[in-house]
Amino acid sequence: MPKTSKTNKKAEPEAALTAPPETTSAEVAASEAGKGEATVSEAARELVSPEMVHLIVFKLGTEEYAIRIDQVKEVTVTPEITRMPRTPDFVKGVANIRGDIIAIIDLARRFNIRPDAAAVGVSSSYTLVVETDTYSIGVDVKEVPQSLNLPLTKIDKTPSFLQDVSVSENFIEGIAKTDNRLIIVLDMHKILTHEEVNQLPNL
Repeated sequence: MPKTSKTNKKAEPEAALTAPPETTSAEVAASEAGKGEATVSEAARELVSPEMVHLIVFKLGTEEYAIRIDQVKEVTVTPEITRMPRTPDFVKGVANIRGDIIAIIDLARRFNIRPDAAAVGVSSSYTLVVETDTYSIGVDVKEVPQSLNLPLTKIDKTPSFLQDVSVSENFIEGIAKTDNRLIIVLDMHKILTHEEVNQLPNL
């Protein structure tokens, strides 16, 4: 019996030497996802829920655009629009939305985007009511806007050469990539120049 006990004592350290080291979940993720290329810190970040962005997606012409949901007060069927004189050509007029009279703008015209042939003749439209620190506007779109949640890491910064040189500040926040789609994310706080804001109907 003492001999057997002695043998067991020797076996324990041998087993400890041959046993594989404890592997963290982050290391496993790094090995599986990057096949040795991803670092443990990168894998650990993937395991933690990434910062998510909630977007409202709509079409201008044939391309998809989006606005962060925190910049959109509401989405509604476009009410009757009253045209106003001496306003920029992309301002369609004003409308009464829940008791507030706001300017309705056509972003496709603002960006000089050709209309989608499939949407020509479509009478109904929807308005995204946008509020900034200095003004409120309604963005008129032809199709029902869609809701989209995606990680912030899926939005790439926009190259400077794609920015509109007529706008003093960059109004394109980035380009979202999801399911083989490219979606241009707009910052509505920067979409209009100071001159254009001053030309909005003062109601």
